Amino acid sequence: MNKLLVLKAILDNNSFTKAANQLGYTQSSVSQMIRSLESEYDMQILKRSRTGIELTVQGKTLYPYIHETIRQYQSLQETAHAIHGLKTGTVKLGAITSVSCYWLPDLFKRFKEEYPGIDFVLKQGDYGTLLRWVKTGEVDFAIMTADYGEGLDKILIRNTEMKAFVPKNHSLAKLSTIPLAKLSDDPFILVQGGGYSEPLKAFKQIGINEPNVKYQIQDDYTIMAMVEAGLGVSILSELVAKRTDFDIVCRPVNPKVTRPVSVVCQDKKTMPIASKYFVEFLIENKNKLQ
Repeated sequence: MNKLLVLKAILDNNSFTKAANQLGYTQSSVSQMIRSLESEYDMQILKRSRTGIELTVQGKTLYPYIHETIRQYQSLQETAHAIHGLKTGTVKLGAITSVSCYWLPDLFKRFKEEYPGIDFVLKQGDYGTLLRWVKTGEVDFAIMTADYGEGLDKILIRNTEMKAFVPKNHSLAKLSTIPLAKLSDDPFILVQGGGYSEPLKAFKQIGINEPNVKYQIQDDYTIMAMVEAGLGVSILSELVAKRTDFDIVCRPVNPKVTRPVSVVCQDKKTMPIASKYFVEFLIENKNKLQ
């Protein structure tokens, strides 16, 4: 690889002497490496002209491949340095409640087993708050719905289903699937969306512009406690039904209400390296999320 880098430096500087100074070699060493390279490929690669040093016809044919080899080598070096840099670092992310509770603890644990020096700063919020944090740089990325926030990079993780939560003794609890329209008859407990709501969008799609919303609450557990107390019904992520002791009933809704959970960031290419590696880890493990 050193011989290829020397060749590039000579062409960039149009001089053996300047290339030697740039790379820290003697001029004789640079000349020797070029002779060795030409011997290896059994062709003359460089020639002197009135304007300096240029590629021969054969060299011009070969050089694009040399240049690509150098580019890949430099990319490899950058990646290796980035991995080395993950000895320390901080991943700053925001997430909706269901994701932060049910997905992130295990992901954090397994990621730290591979990169023990990485720390996490996790902030919970509704969609509007998460978007503000992403745009102001308070978090490197957010895990939230892909349906909200224009002009940002989004990487889909999974389409999760949102289900109806009703009191155990409610008449709708006897149904295997609850018609969405029926949920507008009862007091409805709405998850605060900060500017966007999957349930409200679903109601509008079936012609119900104003369901009977009596409460707007951000915390899923508070909503489930209120449903258990008979204060209303709600639509929440299927994730929150997996680990709960609340005496309530969870049923699918017809038509189905879904949430495309995604990584949302300003620019995935310029994301800090620790966060970039965690996002890649999340994508690699998305099929294991419970």
